[in-house]
Amino acid sequence: MNNENQNIEYKESWRDEYVKWLCGFANAQGGKLYIGINDKGEVCGVENAHKLSEDIPNKVVSFLGIVADVNVLHKDGKDYIEINVAPSDVPISYKGKYYFRSGSTLQELNGAALQNFVLRKMGRSWDEVINDRATLKDIDREAVDYFIRKGIEAERVPEDLRKASTEEVLTSLGLIDDNGGLTNAAVLLFGKNPQRYYPSAVFKIGRFGIDEADLRFQDVIEGNILQMAERVMDVLKAKYLISPVRFEGMQRYEKLELPKEALREILYNAIAHKDYTGPDIQMHVYDSSIEIWNEGELPEGYTQETLFARHSSKPRNHKIANVFFKAGFIDTWGRGFQKIRDGFAADGIPMPRIENFCGGVRVTIERTVFMKLSHVGSSVGSDVTSSVTSLSPVKLTERQQVILEIIHRFVVEHVVEGVVEAGVEIPSALSIAKQIDTSSRTVQRELAYLQAQGIIRRVGADFSGHWEIIEK
Repeated sequence: MNNENQNIEYKESWRDEYVKWLCGFANAQGGKLYIGINDKGEVCGVENAHKLSEDIPNKVVSFLGIVADVNVLHKDGKDYIEINVAPSDVPISYKGKYYFRSGSTLQELNGAALQNFVLRKMGRSWDEVINDRATLKDIDREAVDYFIRKGIEAERVPEDLRKASTEEVLTSLGLIDDNGGLTNAAVLLFGKNPQRYYPSAVFKIGRFGIDEADLRFQDVIEGNILQMAERVMDVLKAKYLISPVRFEGMQRYEKLELPKEALREILYNAIAHKDYTGPDIQMHVYDSSIEIWNEGELPEGYTQETLFARHSSKPRNHKIANVFFKAGFIDTWGRGFQKIRDGFAADGIPMPRIENFCGGVRVTIERTVFMKLSHVGSSVGSDVTSSVTSLSPVKLTERQQVILEIIHRFVVEHVVEGVVEAGVEIPSALSIAKQIDTSSRTVQRELAYLQAQGIIRRVGADFSGHWEIIEK
């Protein structure tokens, strides 16, 4: 016999409570429950098999309202029963509770999980549900104009949509009903303050050291989700990722450490397919890797191999995905991951790892460019703080660590053979203070302290020079 799995369950004897296993099969992909087989898949037999084969179908109809195919089978002179249940197009309950077969386990559905399950069985998604409190006053016309502009550029919406009213645009996208009620998608995509209704509609970015306990600085990106990916990209380029500079003759080239279009595709997927009844989207930036996590697992049966091969698109949020498509952000044919693969391959960076993790999807990206540059030249090792503290008895504060990160980033990106690129703004106490939300006087005091400890030094004149971390 096969092992227990998504579609097979073994029981040695029959109990009426096992009807809920059949409920779970019906609500999932269907399956077979065998009576008279132990957990090892060995036939142990069952008494009164023929009587049970008559009773069980009646119990299934009575409790679940569905018809099960029940058969008496034989092996090694022993009778056992096979109960075959087909997947149901409508939600099935057992004594007022809903069960779902996931893997080899039976789960009772409650709360948001139950709501999403019922909607899915009805062929709808959560983002199609009407928000009873929101009105057109909650919609930001600038966000609507941004969508129209992007859609026209992508040649996926008509030019004359520029003249349409906000209500007409939302109607054309199926985001408003006949009574003026706005869908969840409308508020998330175009809302002035979506977080008023959906607190978890935010994108959190954190810069970490060795592990999650070593948080150095962070950002929280809010606002509508239509423009969220662009805002995240801006913050990443300004504070979290490096853009090494190289010269070919007199020509200057500056390229982000990760392929921009591929990274943007990953962000769009995290935002468009997030389960907005769950926690925030979270990005952990480490020296060696970046992890992006959003609530909501991959479609049933999908793996990384499925995503990077030819596959069908199965959006969690139908309306959001449709707007992202018309804006030119994503593709409805499941080709987005092809763009990711091509982008990373072209830059010689290992392919991102995509997996289900803690009820959501986690994408892990290796920072090969950052790690390579962190070990070359006059900059410190891959972990600025650990490199300094291992050579100094001084214990650095979190603010001092962040200041060192800013100095390190500037040197890696804009200093070539000890010379600062022309036209580049050199980090001053004032500019550093703005980045870490403190006063310039405080930064001046921290810089003086770090210099006194022999951790940093000033190179060049007071106004035209720059700080660098002392190589040890």
